[in-house]
Amino acid sequence: QQAGQYARFRPVYPAALYAELARLSSSHRLAWDCGTGNGQAAIALAGFFKQVIATDPSEAQLQKAQAHPQVLYRQASAEKSDLTDRSIDLITVAQAFHWFDFEKFFEEVRRVASQNSILAIWTYELHRITPEVDSVVLDFYRGTLSGYWEPERKWVEEGYASVDFPFTRLPVGSFEMTAEWSVDDLIGYLGTWSALQTYRSKMGNDPMPELAARLRKVWGQGMKPVRWPLAVHVFRVNPE
Repeated sequence: QQAGQYARFRPVYPAALYAELARLSSSHRLAWDCGTGNGQAAIALAGFFKQVIATDPSEAQLQKAQAHPQVLYRQASAEKSDLTDRSIDLITVAQAFHWFDFEKFFEEVRRVASQNSILAIWTYELHRITPEVDSVVLDFYRGTLSGYWEPERKWVEEGYASVDFPFTRLPVGSFEMTAEWSVDDLIGYLGTWSALQTYRSKMGNDPMPELAARLRKVWGQGMKPVRWPLAVHVFRVNPE
């Protein structure tokens, strides 16, 4: 429902992350970006791989995805990709893994991964701007929207730390997303939160005008730097 807002307001993953994944990959023929959403990660991977297959179960998301000559978009689930056996050199999942059936996805990864293939999964939770702004957002997140987040949100909050990944973990550095935002950018981004859509549907009213007023009051003037620490998990799927 909010696919257009996702494409406009969601932050951009750091270029250094893609460069690190390309460095770890022993072949750069074919990458699979699973749960691609608006195609952000797929487009970036095209700078390192000959071809990228980007899948998502949502036709609405794929319709908003940016076209690229090296990216092939397909409507498919994470658990049944219809990709060729042992064909994929890098598998990425950006802010989508918590929606998957973990075990079935791992089975699919084993099936499509080429020899020495890499699996990279990452997520992010709340951003950091200023203590005053962060306090208002946290109150909205834990207060107003409490009880409206999907159960899968717990995996994001812990950065997938307790997931039992059945692959060989590889050490990677720390990464974060950054942006320069106005207060209107922040309000637009918060409008993409899934729990907000659920709140509106169930309660029949919109809490955003009140939230926007609170944010404008504490924001001050101009643009502000925004940071999202990333929780990044990288694995070797079929080691030699």
